[in-house]
Amino acid sequence: MTKIFGASSTTHDVLDGLDLRGRRFLVTGASAGLGVETARVLVAHGADVVGAARDLAKAERATGAARDAATASGGSLELVQLDLASLNSVRACADALLADGRTFDVIIANAGVMAPPFGRTEDGFETQFGTNHLGHFVLVNRIASLLRPEGRVVSLSSAGHRFSDVDLEDPNFEHTPYAEFVAYGRSKTANALFAVEFDRRHRDRGIRAAAVHPGGINTELGRHMSAEDMAALVQSLEVAHAAAGLPPYRFKSIPEGAATSVWAAVVAPAEEVGGRYCEDCHVAETVEGEGLRGGVRPYALDPERAKALWAKSEEMVGERF
Repeated sequence: MTKIFGASSTTHDVLDGLDLRGRRFLVTGASAGLGVETARVLVAHGADVVGAARDLAKAERATGAARDAATASGGSLELVQLDLASLNSVRACADALLADGRTFDVIIANAGVMAPPFGRTEDGFETQFGTNHLGHFVLVNRIASLLRPEGRVVSLSSAGHRFSDVDLEDPNFEHTPYAEFVAYGRSKTANALFAVEFDRRHRDRGIRAAAVHPGGINTELGRHMSAEDMAALVQSLEVAHAAAGLPPYRFKSIPEGAATSVWAAVVAPAEEVGGRYCEDCHVAETVEGEGLRGGVRPYALDPERAKALWAKSEEMVGERF
């Protein structure tokens, strides 16, 4: 019987009874929060995981439990250096993985930043678009040849995509006023559109890509938000839940937050999630309207918009895939 999962399902619920020995995963952002939990639960079920992180010393400290789980299960965890805000670092990481030559079953593009003050990456891109989207765009495309047939890419988006569509005319806020959550929304819409176009390009090889909203989780991702900002965001979410007739809003635990990533990576049928946006361990409905509630905006799944973003991203990074 097919198991039914939902918003309160944890990573262990989703992977209960599964043996992942012999399967290899790449997880970005393996130094905190969802990335650490994702790596831990995968190795606990016997998988071999490569965790990518900007700060390797921090990642070493954060993944002690994952290493213990790997020892117990026969899985493995290794760490590689990756700074998504530097295309030199992204390309060096990709080159090292290509030189190593070992293949992957799944790439989970988990790392990201949320709502920092205006800034630019090493390459001059607006921080959130450059880190959350362009860094992953270059990394995943450069190592796409390492994905095994029937492999998957999981791109972490967010309900924050509802703040804004991508702006292909001004992705770096050179002509429009910067707003932290508008920029975050653009980058999270880009993460969803990337999955749409990557899936279209690779599905003939059996490789599928899905976007995932993990839910609201109180992790280091919110480090740029003040207590007042967080309280205002939670209030807006509570209002949206009440208007939709939903129970009061609550933050997910980290194991609940990482559950949809591993569900889309391992458990869900490929044809069900390929090119789609997932939340709470199911494929989300397309929903119009304001507010940060469930569902995905149509523009985040628009195939023509996805193609246009791909072309703009290639132009920005100076590389064609």
